[in-house]
Amino acid sequence: MSWWWQRRPDRRGAHVTRTAALALALLALAGCEQAMHDMYAQPKYKPLAPSPLFADGNSARTPPSGSVPMAQGAAADTSSGRRGRMSLPPDPGPALPLDAHGRSLARGDAGERRYANPLPVTLALLERGQQRFDIYCAPCHGLSGNGDGMIVRRGFPAPPSYHTDRLRNAPDSHFYQVISHGYGVMYPYADRIDPHDRWAIVAYIRGLQLSQHAPRDRLTPQDLSRLQQAGVNR
Repeated sequence: MSWWWQRRPDRRGAHVTRTAALALALLALAGCEQAMHDMYAQPKYKPLAPSPLFADGNSARTPPSGSVPMAQGAAADTSSGRRGRMSLPPDPGPALPLDAHGRSLARGDAGERRYANPLPVTLALLERGQQRFDIYCAPCHGLSGNGDGMIVRRGFPAPPSYHTDRLRNAPDSHFYQVISHGYGVMYPYADRIDPHDRWAIVAYIRGLQLSQHAPRDRLTPQDLSRLQQAGVNR
């Protein structure tokens, strides 16, 4: 009997400890639920709601100068207010499968889908195209357009080289629409690259193609001399 009374205080202490641990666990669960509630209903402004954070007292901010509105879907022209406010190059339409000579393999090919770059090709346009190409295209297509970019070297499917007869003979509009809407495993870039920059990239691609396949009659004597010194016969 004396042993039982000696052990009982220890049992009472364990009970108190368990009770305290359970209370702490309940408090922790309540705190977690409060944190989750904050995630469920995050504080935010409703459209056109007032705000003391800005000088005009309005939470809605105007777009930065020079920004271009973009929208997708059948109702984009009317719902986004884009119709009548932006002057965009004509849409080349869906991608067209091309043969080895750059001719369309699709039946009933619409002539308006095959057109040249509407922008004048200047040094500034080519430099802009190179900058955008190096950012968005070179990771897959490679800096020279051979389809051996760093992502491809790490296992991504290789895109076709720009230096094939098929793509050398393809119309400028083909490249523009592939950039805009994607092709195969290539993701569309219409929401990342504005129309002017897409045409700049097309101009730069043409420059890359010309750098690897320039007709001999378009080379200067100095160019021919450099090629001969380098041991290149064209």
